[in-house]
Amino acid sequence: MFEPSRARRQRKYSEISALEYPKSSQVSSSEDGECVPSEGIEESLGLVGWAFHNEGVGGLLKVRVEDFRVEEVSRVPALDPKGRFTVARATLTNWETNRFLNRLSKECGISRNRIFASGLKDKRAVTTQILVIDANIKKVEAVDIPDSEIEVLGRTHQKVGMSDHDGNRFTITLRGCCHIDGSPMDGKEALQRVNRIREGLANSLGADVFPNWIGPQRFGANRPVTPLVGMAVVEDDYESAVDIYLGMEGNKSTEETSKFRKLWRETKDASACLEVIPGHLGYEREMLRHLEGKDGDWLGSFKTLPNSLQLLMVHSLQSLAFNHTISNRISNGLSLVEPELGDIVAPTKGNGRIDVSKMAAVSQNNLERCRRNCRLGRLSVTGPLPGSELSVAEGKPGEAESKAIEDTGLGSVNWRVKRIPRLSTSGTRRALSVPFTDFTVEEATDIPESSETSMKWQNSPVEGDRWHPEGASLRLSFTLPPGTYATVLMREFMRSPLDHY
Repeated sequence: MFEPSRARRQRKYSEISALEYPKSSQVSSSEDGECVPSEGIEESLGLVGWAFHNEGVGGLLKVRVEDFRVEEVSRVPALDPKGRFTVARATLTNWETNRFLNRLSKECGISRNRIFASGLKDKRAVTTQILVIDANIKKVEAVDIPDSEIEVLGRTHQKVGMSDHDGNRFTITLRGCCHIDGSPMDGKEALQRVNRIREGLANSLGADVFPNWIGPQRFGANRPVTPLVGMAVVEDDYESAVDIYLGMEGNKSTEETSKFRKLWRETKDASACLEVIPGHLGYEREMLRHLEGKDGDWLGSFKTLPNSLQLLMVHSLQSLAFNHTISNRISNGLSLVEPELGDIVAPTKGNGRIDVSKMAAVSQNNLERCRRNCRLGRLSVTGPLPGSELSVAEGKPGEAESKAIEDTGLGSVNWRVKRIPRLSTSGTRRALSVPFTDFTVEEATDIPESSETSMKWQNSPVEGDRWHPEGASLRLSFTLPPGTYATVLMREFMRSPLDHY
C-alpha cells in the first residue's frame, strides 16, 4: 500500500499556494491541525477585489435560521400514476442537504443513491426543493423527520439531475448593520448604501449583474478543507485525503470537536477517536467505523462520504482556479463582462446559465460582435474550471487564467481519478458575471424575544467583527441562476468578514 511520508505530504499540500499562510500565523495543516487565520481565508480562496468600491453595510447573516430562506425555482417532473419514482416537495429547517437525504434514505429503506435532487442548499436556512425518490409512495408519505415537511406530489418516470432547476429565490434578512468603525448604522443609511452599491455594480458590469465568485461554503468558510482533500484525491493519495478530512482544525470549532481532531492527528487510532467524536460529525464517524473494521483501507474510508460530497472535493479544487481568475482580472483592469482578444465567450440561456457546448474564442474578426452581444446579455465572458481537456483563453485573459492555475498549484494536475473514475473531470467554463432578478430591499422587523439566535449574535462583537446589535436589519429578496451563490451577492452589499455569512 502506498504510504506517503510526512515530509512528502507536507510538501505536496504546501504546493497549493492559495492555501499557504505565514508560519507565524495559525495554519491549517493535516499534520499539526492549527487553524487558518480568518484574515487569510479570503486571499486563499481568491475572493479578493471589488467591481465597485464601497464600504458596504456590514452586518451578520443567519442570525436566525428563518432569516435565510431559499425556494428552488423548478418544474415538477411530468407525473404519471404508473411512474417508478415518487416526486416530493421537501421543506427543510436547519438541515444540510446531504445529511437530510441520508436520513430520508434510511427512513425509506433504500440506498442514498436512489434519491435525486438538483441542488445542495444552505444548512442554516429554511429551504424548499423538489426530490425524486426511488421508493414506494406510501413509504415516502409515512416519513416523519423532525424539522422537515415532505409534500408528496405523485409518481414520475423521470429523475432530476444536478442543476436541473431554473434558479433559486432567496429571502434573506441581514442584521446588525454598522459602519467600518463599528458604530451602528440606521435603516435609512443602510438602504441608501445598498441601492448605491446596486447602482455602482450596474455602472461597472450592467444592470443587476455581479461577479460570479464561487462562495466560501464551497470550500468551508471556517475550515477550508475541501480543496486540500481534493488535491489528495487527484494525486491518488487517499491516506492524506482521510487524514486531512478527519484532522484539520477549523476556526470556530467547539472544544469537543477540537479534542477529537487533535486525538486523530496524534494517534490515528480509529477506535479511540470513535469514543470521543461529537455526535454531529456523522461523516467522520462513518470514516472511522470503516477504518476500525478495515485498518489501512483509506480508499474505502473516503468512499463512505456521500458521492456528491466526494465530487465536491474535486470541484472545490477547480473553483480555486476560477476565483483567482476573477481576482486577477479585476487587479489587472480586465472587464468581467466585456470580452478582450483571446477571451472565450458562451451563449447565455434564459435562466442565466451559459451553454458550454457553443463556446467561441474572441478574435479580431468577431471582437465587436462579441462585445455587442455581451452588452445585450446574449453572451457571457467565461473563466476556467480546469480539467484534463479544458482550453485556456489566450492573450491577456489567458495570462490571468494561467497565473491562477499556477498560483493554486494546479498546473501539473491531470484530473483523472484512477480509483474513482466518476470523480475525473475534463473541465468546463463558468460565466465570470451573472444576473440577479426580482430584487427588493426593505427594513426588517426586530428579532422576537422568543427566537433562537446564533451564538455569534448572543455574544458581543469581538475585534475584527463588523456588526452591531443595535444596527438596522434589512430584508433582501432576489432570484439567482442555479449554481450561483447568494452569499456572494450579499458580500457585495455587506463587505463583512467571511465568517459573517
